[in-house]
Amino acid sequence: MQRIGVVLHVGSSGNMILRAENLPRIGDQVTDENLKPVGTVFDIFGPVSAPYAAVRPNVDEPTQFINHVVYAVPSSQPRREKRRR
Repeated sequence: MQRIGVVLHVGSSGNMILRAENLPRIGDQVTDENLKPVGTVFDIFGPVSAPYAAVRPNVDEPTQFINHVVYAVPSSQPRREKRRR
């Protein structure tokens, strides 16, 4: 489990936007400080030096997590290798 960062706001699409301190992988499970599931990492965007992460929430009130720290639990699926042609 690793700290992702602090939730900045909830976007118009309903995704929670946060500045990524540690870069998670897309598909990682996101939890709060009490290890309750909050959602999954949906997208990584922004500059490489200071990326942002979008989390698709699976809770009723995602606005309650604004200014709270969230953590990533790595997905258990093995990473797919790209084939060279």
